[in-house]
Amino acid sequence: MDTGVLTTSISDESLADAFAYLSERGVDAVELACGGFVGDDHLPQDEYLDDPDAQAELQDRLEEHGLYISALATHNNPLHPVDDRSRGADRELRGAIRLASQLGVDTVTTFSGLPAGGPNDEVPNWITAPWPGEHRDAHEYQWDVAEAYWTEMAGFADDHDVNVAIEMHPNMLVYEPRGLLRLRELTDDRIGANFDPSHLLWQGISVTEAIRLLGNRDAIHHVHAKDTKVYDHNAREKGVLDTAPYTEEAERSWLFRSIGYGHGENFWKDVVSALRLVDYDGALSIEHEDSLTSAREGLGKGIDVLDRAIFESTPDDAFWAE
Repeated sequence: MDTGVLTTSISDESLADAFAYLSERGVDAVELACGGFVGDDHLPQDEYLDDPDAQAELQDRLEEHGLYISALATHNNPLHPVDDRSRGADRELRGAIRLASQLGVDTVTTFSGLPAGGPNDEVPNWITAPWPGEHRDAHEYQWDVAEAYWTEMAGFADDHDVNVAIEMHPNMLVYEPRGLLRLRELTDDRIGANFDPSHLLWQGISVTEAIRLLGNRDAIHHVHAKDTKVYDHNAREKGVLDTAPYTEEAERSWLFRSIGYGHGENFWKDVVSALRLVDYDGALSIEHEDSLTSAREGLGKGIDVLDRAIFESTPDDAFWAE
């Protein structure tokens, strides 16, 4: 396994400076954003797609700093009920898949998207309970929309030999592991998880059990390293479905935290071990969204934790068991 970084948190630096900084910190891989909510500061599609010279320059820069691309990222809502929004997200996703193929990158990370609750609505609707029955009906409508879209998109990804790694995220149709498996079963194996523990932790989902659930079905295409801390004094009063702004930290039931500040080093060693048990051998891509510290300090501390947690070697033969 390798230490990686999603470079959006240091997008104020040029691509060259970002690569130099991460290489100096011992990072192995970068995840580069190319559209959607995550922006495209380091990899604008209109500059790199179908441009062999720009792509060759990027590869040279990666080689110079001993880095590789673990995934391209374009997180958006291709199931949005407003046509302009869904068409734009779809265009970005298809472009990211094509660009990944041209760069020799095998994974694009994204969201499942979220439809409205019915064909005449204009606002996405995150449904978290089956009653009253109209909500259950709306949820099934959403799954019909998702199946049609993602079946076609899985075929497009397969044509380009690229996996689509969906991040399980609140306010998206797929926000937990069984929903991810449902979408995968409705489509094909090109659809899998961008496994991000942070969104599972505040839901009370066991991260290691979720890794086994998905990993034993070969459904983990990419992994984010991102922590969350639940603040029980607030959660006991209002639960964890928290609409307080992320910047009102003292009022929140939970916050995204730097690696090691939500859960200790032993937790991340358990995560690494669980990933090894299901034969995941890719990058753990750090996504910094901790509002209590700077990006560089948060990344630095996270890199230090993962350096101690990640196994660099492959296992030896179990000589003691012979």
